[in-house]
Amino acid sequence: MMRSPAELAQAQLEAYNAKDLDAFCACYGQNVQVFEPPAPLPTLQGLAALRARYAGAAFANPELQAEVLQRIVCGPTVVDHERVHVPGQPDRDLVVVYRCEDGHIASVFFYKSP
Repeated sequence: MMRSPAELAQAQLEAYNAKDLDAFCACYGQNVQVFEPPAPLPTLQGLAALRARYAGAAFANPELQAEVLQRIVCGPTVVDHERVHVPGQPDRDLVVVYRCEDGHIASVFFYKSP
């Protein structure tokens, strides 16, 4: 059964918080692209690169957690206002835009707060 864009966004968030790299990567397409505006080009391309990036610091720290403060779903697009908690550091807010295709997240745009 194909998951909806909202289900994909929620599943990857839960896998991120559980530090389940396989479940996290299962939400993304093989050719996923990650953007960090204002950079115009993807900062990461492909599922193998995504896996390598998240296998590092994000999944190595079990105390690193993210929560969704607000979610908007419009067709294949999900927009999350997230707050990332790292003990001993100030919380970080960001906006994450997920574009979904064929039952997977095809692209992600991270808009970080200053």
